[in-house]
Amino acid sequence: MNIKAANIIATYFGLGLSKIAPGTVGSLGTLPLAYLLIYCGGVYALLAAAAVLFFLGVKATDAVIHDSGDLDPSKVVIDETVGQLLTFSFVAYIAPDYLIGVSSLFYYIAGFIFFRFFDILKMGPVKYADTQIKNAYGVMLDDVFAGVFASVFLLGILCYMVNV
Repeated sequence: MNIKAANIIATYFGLGLSKIAPGTVGSLGTLPLAYLLIYCGGVYALLAAAAVLFFLGVKATDAVIHDSGDLDPSKVVIDETVGQLLTFSFVAYIAPDYLIGVSSLFYYIAGFIFFRFFDILKMGPVKYADTQIKNAYGVMLDDVFAGVFASVFLLGILCYMVNV
């Protein structure tokens, strides 16, 4: 992959170039995409986008790693994009109506907070992927695992609040 294209993808169109908290900025920048995907195509569009972005992210991250020599460049936030999308997958499957409209704002904020919590905390498989898999897959997988953890917690909140 050409390094210019790799940088565009890896930084999620430049969000990873933020001087302050690029992972948080990348996660926030993913929320409108998640909403649009769920609104237009539901859980299957969300999961398809996450899968495509995962494999594009691996290729782009690999190119950025080789270009920079840094095994986990902070400007790479496509991993946060994939993980943040996955955060909404269980709720989008079980109760998609709760992720559409103005009232859905609570779930997007909660999903963002849960995802960032698990991404920063790095427990279990998140930590393993981050510390033991020293390549583009490790960069991507720690956020995939954080997204799955966040998705479980977000579904738990939904079930508690509305007795789904």
